[in-house]
Amino acid sequence: MPAYTDLARLTERFGADMLIRATDRSDAPTGTIDASVVEKACADAAALIDGYLAARYALPLAEVPPLVSALAEDIAIYRLHPYGTDDKIKADHDAAMRALRDISSGAIRLAVAGNEPATTGGTGAMFTDRERPLTEASMKGFI
Repeated sequence: MPAYTDLARLTERFGADMLIRATDRSDAPTGTIDASVVEKACADAAALIDGYLAARYALPLAEVPPLVSALAEDIAIYRLHPYGTDDKIKADHDAAMRALRDISSGAIRLAVAGNEPATTGGTGAMFTDRERPLTEASMKGFI
């Protein structure tokens, strides 16, 4: 399963202080980021995103579009707050989920060359015409 985000990206976007508060869950706080908790949240976000992308794109993606990385960050940081979060993180998560639904339905298209599943390009209706029984050659002498 591809990783759409990681600890470094989350730290860059949200800061180490927020990640420490969200991941330091031991009885005696250590004051450090728990990397295993972050990895689990990133893996959960990637699994959720793959579920939506699989409807339109062949997985794994050859390259990760920036939109997918941003969605993964929003989902992962939300999952790191198991007991509730502020309104901004909740709103970003809700927007990410709407964007994933739009990607799945085709309303948002990712700029990933060659990864969209092959389609027939038609409507599904196929017509075949039988051979004509009355042709100019078979009607010779009657006309």
